[in-house]
Amino acid sequence: MSSIGLEKPRSLPVEISYASLGKKVLMAVTGLVAFAYILGHMLGNLQIFIGRERLNDYAEFLHSLGWFLWVIRVCLFAFFAVHVWKGIQLKLENWASRPTRYVKNNTVQASLSSRTMIWTGLAVLSFIVYHILHFTVRVTNPQYQSMVDGLGRPDVYSMVIAGYQNSLIAVVYIIAVGLVCYHLTHGIASMFQSVGLNNPRLQPLLDKIGWTLAVIIFLGFISIPLAVMFGYLQPLAGGM
Repeated sequence: MSSIGLEKPRSLPVEISYASLGKKVLMAVTGLVAFAYILGHMLGNLQIFIGRERLNDYAEFLHSLGWFLWVIRVCLFAFFAVHVWKGIQLKLENWASRPTRYVKNNTVQASLSSRTMIWTGLAVLSFIVYHILHFTVRVTNPQYQSMVDGLGRPDVYSMVIAGYQNSLIAVVYIIAVGLVCYHLTHGIASMFQSVGLNNPRLQPLLDKIGWTLAVIIFLGFISIPLAVMFGYLQPLAGGM
């Protein structure tokens, strides 16, 4: 009779663990998609250093996808939203499962990036919304609609330069990219941990990979507003 009493309560924690595992796997998958997009977006943006024609060619190719491009955008935003939402759920479950007296000891052992994942995730999602309104649908800056190059195409090159000539926008962009990359420092290692591909010996390597990739992405993204702010990238004749 005592053995039955010991085994019965185990079913609920197992169910909870399976639910949490499912959320972690979903976090890993959506995080991987988000990381791939961020990396691709950075490489696309860096074409501005090749020249106006190259960047506008790239933008024209994306726009040539038509409705399919918006399907991609909506799916990506959904992935980001699910990633943040599941992260919030896991964080709340984590808080609820910890006795109050142990919170201080546990947070000391956790890295600052892991403890702030929920907040950096929300900040990143907010910035994505603004970024879409700024450069994609051009609601915040309707004057971009009239910017065209010599071939009559949307002059994305000039839009980017005009945007980052506003110091406030440039600084906010740099801070937002910093939050994205700080989120990645822990997120990249967490992707492996969520699917069980992690162990104490592997953790230091995963942490280094996370930080290395985050720094590369950070430098890649902020190089554009910094180049505009310091005059390396300037508007071309007929563009603005």
